[in-house]
Amino acid sequence: MNKPGQAVVELRGLKRSFQQGDVKIDVLRGIDLAVQPGEIVALLGPSGSGKSTLLQAVGLLEGGFGGEIVIAGQAAEKSDSAARTELRRNHLGFVYQFHHLLPDFNALENVVLPQLVANVDKADAERRAEDLLVALGLGARLEHRPSQLSGGEQQRVAVARGLANRPKLVLADEPTGNLDEHTSDKVLDQFLGLVRGEGSAALIATHNERLAAKMDRVLRLHEGLLA
Repeated sequence: MNKPGQAVVELRGLKRSFQQGDVKIDVLRGIDLAVQPGEIVALLGPSGSGKSTLLQAVGLLEGGFGGEIVIAGQAAEKSDSAARTELRRNHLGFVYQFHHLLPDFNALENVVLPQLVANVDKADAERRAEDLLVALGLGARLEHRPSQLSGGEQQRVAVARGLANRPKLVLADEPTGNLDEHTSDKVLDQFLGLVRGEGSAALIATHNERLAAKMDRVLRLHEGLLA
């Protein structure tokens, strides 16, 4: 549980480099960042600027980072694999550019499954999934599989899945980048409304200035640093 005034996530001097042959590429060069409870932050930058790399660090999805990552008061970089998995499950939700829904499961089941992994009672998980999908305008599509849904509908299911376990922080990587402008606006507005209604914080990577302006704060990633 977060203490009063405690950031949901805090990065201190975060660094990440990659080696390509004899060339060392510094993608992140000392990132300092704090996201407060309930705050929605846009991470703005062009393709290749390191937005996804930063989200992977916050999401504890890979190693090789320097600096400190503190999630809900816990130092993730000092945690073992089991503890990092628990941090992800208990505090983080993920929404990607491509929905990555399980094709053999319907919309409701796709939102139920991550809750079952987190040991939520099945009946409670189904109620939670239905509530989220209805809030996103998918009440009539609960039993449809991904192949029977439009791109916008699929992404709304992915949003519901990302919020299913009531995360303190939602990490979204170009969550509407694969949609046309009209659908993108609609899905993002629903996403932001639901995140705010849930009281979650969010860190949302985008290259779109107009979409970033809908959020509480905009940070620009340039040459491995935030401005």
